[in-house]
Amino acid sequence: MSIKHGLLALLQDEPKYGYQLRGEFEAATGATWPLNIGQVYTTLTRLERDGFVLAGATDEGGRSRYEITDAGRTELSNWFQTPVTRESRPRDELAIKLALALAVPGVDVSAVVQRQRMSTMQSLQELTRQKRNSAEGEISWQLVIESMIFGAEAEIRWLDHCEAMLLRHRGKPRPAPQTYDVPAEQEARS
Repeated sequence: MSIKHGLLALLQDEPKYGYQLRGEFEAATGATWPLNIGQVYTTLTRLERDGFVLAGATDEGGRSRYEITDAGRTELSNWFQTPVTRESRPRDELAIKLALALAVPGVDVSAVVQRQRMSTMQSLQELTRQKRNSAEGEISWQLVIESMIFGAEAEIRWLDHCEAMLLRHRGKPRPAPQTYDVPAEQEARS
């Protein structure tokens, strides 16, 4: 989730204080991605630097209300119009962990898969409970929680696939690590 774009979206209707933005962001996402107030103000500072928001005059409490600029509205519009690509998402730590577990001698990869499956199943159960207990009409929260449920279900299916691959390849020797020839002049610089 882009905090930058989330804050711009929340400023679309009217100027707001940082604490208001944090509260509205967490309400819209069902506190799934809680924001540290420092993140909010750091992001607002960058948005102001980039010309996407303006900080208003400081009130008696020392707080400024931020408002979106025309450049900020254009940035937000472009964000909503641009699909999220798989490449633009953060690295998949679980896939990297399993790949490395296969490469490191002595790691019980099946145990890593089983622990992850149990953890993901517990998360899925908790998410399902939260969905069941959510109030009708909270569509933004329902979209977020259902996305997380579908992601957990997909992860469990992928872990099942990983386990099946491990069973098929059990007993086969691990491939030797790949080596790369380094030109002598580059090695000398190291």
